[in-house]
Amino acid sequence: MEIGIIGAGAASAAAAYAIQQDAPNAQCTVLEKSGGVCGRAATRRTDGRYYDYGANYLKDDDERVLSLVTEHLETDGLVSVSGPIHVFDEDGTVSEGRSETERKLTYRTGITQLAKRLFGATDATVHRNTRITAIRRDGEHWNLTDGDGDRWGPYDRLLCNPPAPQTANLLREADWESERRDALLEAARAVEYRTVLTAVLGYEFELEVPYYALVNTDKHHEVGWIAREECKPGHVPDGESVLIVQANDSWSVERDDDDPTETVAELARLTANVVGDDRLKEPAWTDYHGWRYAQPERGVDRSAVESAEREGLYCLGDWVAGEGRLHAALRNGLETGERVAGSVSNGN
Repeated sequence: MEIGIIGAGAASAAAAYAIQQDAPNAQCTVLEKSGGVCGRAATRRTDGRYYDYGANYLKDDDERVLSLVTEHLETDGLVSVSGPIHVFDEDGTVSEGRSETERKLTYRTGITQLAKRLFGATDATVHRNTRITAIRRDGEHWNLTDGDGDRWGPYDRLLCNPPAPQTANLLREADWESERRDALLEAARAVEYRTVLTAVLGYEFELEVPYYALVNTDKHHEVGWIAREECKPGHVPDGESVLIVQANDSWSVERDDDDPTETVAELARLTANVVGDDRLKEPAWTDYHGWRYAQPERGVDRSAVESAEREGLYCLGDWVAGEGRLHAALRNGLETGERVAGSVSNGN
């Protein structure tokens, strides 16, 4: 049984893992447009520093996902993020947040280890830098074409992990004449996303503040999130600070086409004002990433997703889970993979 998977995000990695557990004779081929895995749970490395510039950590909100990470995968390098999360308002006034007992997990070499370890526990083949541009339904099978014109397949099952708008683009052009395709396309188009511009600010000194991160709870400040990577063991050398600064949705949309250098400088200024430290206006080094599809605002119409599965096409990810969180994407991937494995075992 051949299974094609578009996208190597966290949900895809979890699905491949579940398929391996329940249908070990099925062969998964993963086609990823970028050079990395784990999608928006992304890590970069520079000069011995690691920083998670998308999803910042994995929450322990889901017992099954927590068990997967702490009991079934290799735990070497798995670490907890230290420090509480405080809040700030529209005026930039910081105060203590509610008391938290949850664990916040990542790895010494970054959150992308999550997908690497899941794929590593399978026989799946991952092809990076392979952007799928066309889907075709041929009888009972699925065939794909990438941006270089190379063809992939045939696959007995097809899993689609890209964000809803990108999945909709593939469905719109798909050679698949079916009412189920039309319903799924409409459902995917209806999922709205937040856009988030992210600045990474590096400093040659360590901040002395009592929190790991700050979150804007009233959603009216230009900045939505400020996090300290030095609170993650192994990420930042002693005596340095690396801040992950994520702008709010409306500010990000307004600035989406602006010069990234100017955007980063403005986010550094805003961060200095919130933290109350003018030194933060002049970082020693910076990085930048724009997440056009950062988080789904709501989930998809599940009836359309379930209907498409009857023809062997499975959508998965946080937009299908209905919650823009890493643990939700992983849980959805596990459950989707189990359904795929079940259909393989039953010969459906």
